[in-house]
Amino acid sequence: MQNLENSPIRRLLSIMARLRDPQTGCEWDREQTFATIAPYTIEEAYEVAEAIAQNDLGALKDELGDLLLQVVFHARMAEEAGHFDFEDVASAISHKLERRHPHIFGDDASGTAQVDRWEQIKASERAAKGATSAIDGVAGSLPALMRAEKLQKRAARVGFDWPDPSGAADKVQEEMTELAEANAADKLEEAGDLLFAAVNLVRLNGIAPEDALRAANAKFERRFRGMERLAAADGAKFDTLPLDEQESYWQAVKRLEG
Repeated sequence: MQNLENSPIRRLLSIMARLRDPQTGCEWDREQTFATIAPYTIEEAYEVAEAIAQNDLGALKDELGDLLLQVVFHARMAEEAGHFDFEDVASAISHKLERRHPHIFGDDASGTAQVDRWEQIKASERAAKGATSAIDGVAGSLPALMRAEKLQKRAARVGFDWPDPSGAADKVQEEMTELAEANAADKLEEAGDLLFAAVNLVRLNGIAPEDALRAANAKFERRFRGMERLAAADGAKFDTLPLDEQESYWQAVKRLEG
């Protein structure tokens, strides 16, 4: 077994401490705060997801390292302020995993389905922290699409949900009409209602809205680049073509995709 004192994680912690050293550290690293680093943390998480989507395991290794650096960076800043350190972070998640898996690390033989047990434990944890609503704890900083899905799932757990997708489909049609008929002052609200209803419909069809939109983005990007290539092969500059000719290239790309 590798000596923990010489482990890669200890090396990484030492590097971060040196980068943050008030006298000899890197000027940029010393100036950072939780708030300034947070956007990089989010960005690195998405880059991990992108490597997974591309099935690029070499990139995944690199991106996981970048994401780990974010954890180390935040932990170092917290340690400097006297709040907690990396060991505390690792200890906290270890305790949480053991607490949330009593059928593995404890003596729970209730037979409760794993997902139900997980949600019950999380709910009790939120209650212990003072939560009073079923939707407490859904982070406001989440991407809007993801947060909409989480809010809907929380509401569904206490019975506030469509019994089947047909009700959600009708709601989407209703919101489309309301958006079309809304005055300028109400357009934003009605557009939000439409998107929220669409998330509900997708969720009730058993599809993660984030996955669905990510796939749609990839398809649009692939087809748009295909249109540009076809136009270039014909000696045309795509952005100078009238809409009907652009549309003909769109249909051509779709035919080529089969």
